[in-house]
Amino acid sequence: MSIWTRISDAISALTAGESLSAVFEKLRAAPDMSVAFTIAVIALGAKMAKADGQVTRDEVTAFKEVFHIAPKDEPQAARVFNLARQDVAGFEDYARSIKRMYGEDDAPLCDLMEGLFHIAMADGVYHPQENEFLRDVADAFGFDERRFVRIRAQFVPDAQRDPYDVLGVDATAPMDVVRAAWRRLVRETHPDQLTARGLPEEAIKLAQARLVAVNEAWEQITQERQSETA
Repeated sequence: MSIWTRISDAISALTAGESLSAVFEKLRAAPDMSVAFTIAVIALGAKMAKADGQVTRDEVTAFKEVFHIAPKDEPQAARVFNLARQDVAGFEDYARSIKRMYGEDDAPLCDLMEGLFHIAMADGVYHPQENEFLRDVADAFGFDERRFVRIRAQFVPDAQRDPYDVLGVDATAPMDVVRAAWRRLVRETHPDQLTARGLPEEAIKLAQARLVAVNEAWEQITQERQSETA
């Protein structure tokens, strides 16, 4: 049974009048969290597109980069997307339901935020409305400002990307603390860890962007500190 068939079954199980956010409540105990993760990315992506005011071809392509959607499965993906866009429930309801679904395990929430950033940057422009939307989602997930900035730094080409933001450490942190943060982030990006967190196989490639940013930040900090002591 494909993931899209399982998604269709989950959507069909909603009773009349239930919001799409109820799916996340129903899937809290599901052994296969990849279904919930996929629905969450599409649903919040749809809400973000609505906040932005338009859905571009690049954003549609970005969805297909996050998830391998065969032509026969596109109607199911479109159904989730349209349900979310038309749902009277706000994205805050979705985000809070997703937070409850994962409980204390916030690693999948980071993965989800990265998927949303990937979609937001698909057209090459990071819109203020998208930043506001993603910041509010991060707040609902319980992320502090540092974690939000760290995830954003992996995707948004700011005028000057702070490598310490990427690693989530202070610029004054000792080198052993910086090294520990770098190693932890690299370890969390291992495919086995991502699979254990319930990411669909197709979405694991999103971690490549994280790993590149993390390694570049480590290399930059290492070179800067070596030059300071030379």
